[in-house]
Amino acid sequence: MKYYIPIAAVGYVLVLALLLVALPVQALLLAVTAPFDRNRVVAGRFLRIVGVLIAKTFPPWRLRVEGRWPGKGPYVVVANHQSMLDILLLSHIPKEMKWVAKEELFRTPWVGWMLRMTGDIAVRRGDPESGGEALAKAKAYLSRGMSVMMFPEGTRSTKGTMLPFKSGAFRLAIDAGVPVLPIAVSGTAHGLPKGGPWVRPCRGTARILEPVALEGARPEDTAKLRDAVRERIAAALPTLPPR
Repeated sequence: MKYYIPIAAVGYVLVLALLLVALPVQALLLAVTAPFDRNRVVAGRFLRIVGVLIAKTFPPWRLRVEGRWPGKGPYVVVANHQSMLDILLLSHIPKEMKWVAKEELFRTPWVGWMLRMTGDIAVRRGDPESGGEALAKAKAYLSRGMSVMMFPEGTRSTKGTMLPFKSGAFRLAIDAGVPVLPIAVSGTAHGLPKGGPWVRPCRGTARILEPVALEGARPEDTAKLRDAVRERIAAALPTLPPR
């Protein structure tokens, strides 16, 4: 681990420099494209590319995406949540989608400003009104053909194990009449552990699974859909963490 500390320290400096440059560039892109880019696709793709570049500041992270995006969509995209590194890993998917994330991230200077310019959706934990507003914004995106990304566990585990799924993403999919696209994330829990500042080497994988169609699904089928998708993701995870 001591061998990687200098690399990580240099990486942190590079990340700060990258963010300092990226925010004004994103603001310029948004100003130019806003009149004709209602879904903020350009600003969103720019931020995801920044995420990919941030991941490259620490070479011992080996991140890859398996599988292909299935057709045009839109989808309610759901993934298990092991680490904050999941965000950088999923940024490698070459398809724009709007993320539903905790409000605290949007309050973070610089990063939060970039999230807002992207059009991502803030939600306040434990606040039903905020949750309802977030789902309404997500449904509006879906109606305009833009996929929405959610972590249905609501938070990441301290041990990298999968927590129970909440129902919001699946009720959203049923209400909007769009398929659910599951993604199985593995290997990232060790790379950026919860509660610690230091990064570590890891091999993270995001495996895009087959979408789950919802023909004939009704609101009362939400729990069944939620549990079926969780089982599908769990079955796609490796039994042993990658070395």
